[in-house]
This record gives sequence, structure tokens and C-alpha cells, in this order.
Amino acid sequence: MLTRNPRKQERKDMETDEKSIVERLEAAASLLEKTLSWLEERQGALSGEVERITATVEQSRREAEMAEKLAAVEKELAEVKAAAAQNALNPVRRTLPAATAEMLAKHGIGEGPVDVRALDAALSGLSLEQRIAVKTQLLRAGAIA
Repeated sequence: MLTRNPRKQERKDMETDEKSIVERLEAAASLLEKTLSWLEERQGALSGEVERITATVEQSRREAEMAEKLAAVEKELAEVKAAAAQNALNPVRRTLPAATAEMLAKHGIGEGPVDVRALDAALSGLSLEQRIAVKTQLLRAGAIA
């Protein structure tokens, strides 16, 4: 007679159930790993897009700042060129000959604008030609107008 052992059958059924559960768990773990790697790839792609957008915004700000600085420098350069052109058209001697400066210093006339009355008093001892020469030198130096 064939007797079936119910415990053996239960064990076999349990082993089959366990194998089935393990297989399903392995499949679920595999799917989770695939999903995780897909999410990591997607996160990297999104992060790269945000970095590119941020870099673009920062670059446009820097370009605006540089454009403002360039405009200021170009304006200053134009002013300097205009001043240089003015000086080239109207050359002015900025220094006095040593003899003239000494003579004026003896009479108390120093650097800077010269009072015309004090100048005439200081030049009274000179001849007409010498007075004209001194006044011409002072005009060139910009000391009198």
C-alpha cells in the first residue's frame, strides 16, 4: 500500500511556495535596481539642465556688467582724445624760464596766477622789449590771461 506522508507533501509544497516567493522577490529587486538606475540617470540629466540655465543667466549678467564698463571706458577715452586734440591745437608752455621765475620771485610774485599791477611794478625797471618778452612768457605758461 502506498501511504502518503502528509508532512512530506506539506514540506514540498512549502519549498515550492518558498521558491516562488524568492523568485518573485528577486524579480522585484531587479525591477527596483533598474528603476533606481533610471532615476539616477534622470536626476543627472535634470541637474545638468539646471547648471546650464544657471551658467547662462550668470553669463548674461557678466556681459551686461562688462558692456557698462566698456561704455564708461570708451567715454573716458573720447574725453581724453578730445583734450589731447585741444592741446595739440593750442600748445601751451607750462613752465617759465629760470631767469624770468627768479626775477618775479625777487618781487614777490610766485607760482599761480599773477596780479597785473604787481607784474607791472616788478617789470618797471626793464626795457619795453624785455617787458613784452616776460609778459609773452607768462601768457604761454598760463599765468596771466
